[in-house]
Amino acid sequence: MSESPLDPLTKRQDYGSLALEEGSLLPNPLEQLKVWITEADEAGVYEPNAMVLSTIDPDGNPSSRTVLLRGVDETGLYFYTDYGSRKGLALLAHSAVSLVFPWYLQHRQVKVFGHAMPTETEVSDAYFTSRPRDSQIGAWASDQSQPIDSRESLEAKVRQMEAKFENSDTVPRPEKWGGFLVEPERIEFWAGRTSRLHDRITFTKASDGWDVQRLQP
Repeated sequence: MSESPLDPLTKRQDYGSLALEEGSLLPNPLEQLKVWITEADEAGVYEPNAMVLSTIDPDGNPSSRTVLLRGVDETGLYFYTDYGSRKGLALLAHSAVSLVFPWYLQHRQVKVFGHAMPTETEVSDAYFTSRPRDSQIGAWASDQSQPIDSRESLEAKVRQMEAKFENSDTVPRPEKWGGFLVEPERIEFWAGRTSRLHDRITFTKASDGWDVQRLQP
């Protein structure tokens, strides 16, 4: 098959010469992650907090999808979902998880490996309260990942929930919906370099902090 400059499967990109050195990163990878998310936002990356979440289904099969990071602290990374969804059931069965932040525009990537656990009720309540009312209604109306016969049926369920909470100033969090906290065991920062000699710096959780290593591309 001949290569074409218009064929995205064969087109070659030069990833640049901006070096990623061990000493250029903060000693805490979670703080460094926040820096890179901010820089991605400033560079105009669409949804800079979007991350590919990979899980193991209850039957042992892998599954991936994109979710939005909604918080980072010294403990780990937070996102929210329906606990009855495919990803929710997967994480309740197998806590092992990986995350990927693919910032193509900046030739950067971060991978996170760890375990995800449901957040405390107070954490889920606080985030649910911060959501737009329409999103709160949607959480009640949708049984995420379950089949439905039509879009019209889904919209009818939304109208039912709107009517249910019509006279209520607040929409309570449904018990089926809440957060997960990913506690990282390893975090890898990747920066693209010329000739595919990319920079990879990995942080591995240790008893007294983080061990740092450079990996070959």
